[in-house]
Amino acid sequence: MGAPEPAGRNNYIAVVTGGHYFHAMTELEQKIKIVTTNRKAFHEYEIITRYEAGISLVGTEVKSLRLGKVQMSDSYAVVEGGEVFLINLHISQYNMADRENHDPIRRRRLLLNKREIRKLWGATNEKGFTIIPLKVYFKGPHAKVEIATARGKRQYDKRQSIAKREADREIERKIRDSHK
Repeated sequence: MGAPEPAGRNNYIAVVTGGHYFHAMTELEQKIKIVTTNRKAFHEYEIITRYEAGISLVGTEVKSLRLGKVQMSDSYAVVEGGEVFLINLHISQYNMADRENHDPIRRRRLLLNKREIRKLWGATNEKGFTIIPLKVYFKGPHAKVEIATARGKRQYDKRQSIAKREADREIERKIRDSHK
């Protein structure tokens, strides 16, 4: 028996269930580093479906993203001409680059399958639906964004969500105190 192989691009972890092989991922693909999350989205929107998309970025954007210099407060996505674009995602300029820097709020193309683009296009054509980013993260060496089709909450929906969350906290507190 030889020494174990070092972690690398060719070492696959296969998921076996009932004798069938499913998605085999390399060890690099499994490492996920979350850069930022859109907490405001969960308060203001009802999340319907989620998608994982790659982002088309230039070099200085990737470096700024790795440093965590991104804001997604008012960002959203649109489907135009069979492509999906992320709008108002602010990635700050990279300090070490001078004239080769990027525009902080440029439109960024999202990398999705045609089938997923058609689903998003159909969802946004319905009244009240929009596409919002939920989080930006690195999956191995690749920058990814989790987007969702969402419907805006009305004020009473927000109040109901807050009341439900507080009631759940109160129940948890009582259960925890009763076990002491």
